[in-house]
Amino acid sequence: MTKWKPFSIGSGETLANKNKSAFFALVRKEFTDNVTSWRVIIMLAIILLTCVGSLYTAVTTIQDAISKANESQQIGQDSYLFLKLFTVSDGTLPNFITFVQFLGPLLGIALGFDAINAERNKGTLNRLMSQPIPRDYVLNAKFIAALLLNVVLFFSLGFLVMAFGILILGIPPTLEEFARLFFFLVLCIAYIAFWLNLGILFSVLFRQSATSALSSLGVWLFFSIFYNMIIQLISKSMFSGGGITSPEQIIERKGTVLNMMRLSPNYLFNESTITLLSPAVRSLGPLTRSQKAGAIPSPLPLDQSLLLIWPQLTGLIAATLICFAIAYILFMRQEIRSN
Repeated sequence: MTKWKPFSIGSGETLANKNKSAFFALVRKEFTDNVTSWRVIIMLAIILLTCVGSLYTAVTTIQDAISKANESQQIGQDSYLFLKLFTVSDGTLPNFITFVQFLGPLLGIALGFDAINAERNKGTLNRLMSQPIPRDYVLNAKFIAALLLNVVLFFSLGFLVMAFGILILGIPPTLEEFARLFFFLVLCIAYIAFWLNLGILFSVLFRQSATSALSSLGVWLFFSIFYNMIIQLISKSMFSGGGITSPEQIIERKGTVLNMMRLSPNYLFNESTITLLSPAVRSLGPLTRSQKAGAIPSPLPLDQSLLLIWPQLTGLIAATLICFAIAYILFMRQEIRSN
């Protein structure tokens, strides 16, 4: 007669270790698939080329500014010169921030729009689900692998731009400039993570990859082009009508328009990057004359700039978590079976 063996803690630890190993194996597999995918390779090459182009235009603009400052003996008046590598341009190509704002969402969508439905259409999702691993490991691993690729890419690009800036200009960044650039790269990753999770959400929601890709691109086009037009029409109707009799009402309506603009992730990213990389920005909203009275025009320290953009960063992270939570709930409730 056999006896029941009590459940030992060691067996639980072994199961947890096996699950952890399975999760890291899934992340490694997804990361390798993303790196070797031609779609991702093309996107990375485009981002690298645009990064080099923006760096060239920024360096030429800064060198011209330095030469003019040397001629007028005013070189010491321009602080935070190293940050201009990411913000200035000579007009031929946009700056680094503009390229990230335009191409970053495309990279996130390219990594996420077929994360689940491609596995489903290939018939590999049900095989994966038949393995002794929790179902949510599949979705979590795809998100972590894509996010890890974005972290590696943007920190590599950021450090490359800084390295070439030091070699070409001969001006090293200060500690505050380096910290501002570090938080800027973190902000870029949070911005792209939103579009990544939006693509994953549509890949769970729609069965066809083309439908999820078009839906993701439609949302991106709406916030990039049409949302600003809609807000401008609303703003025009608000200020063209009567009833505005005091500056307080004007400021209140401008604040309302500004809050509507901040519903766009593109606008949140733009506001945050301008505040981080341009320390002269001291406010992100309309101010009265009484609020400006006595203010000394000086750059904000790093901690004050971070406090100024904290609502924008929180909004981006919240939107990312909302998209991931919806995708997670839908994926956990879906029935997965072989075709």
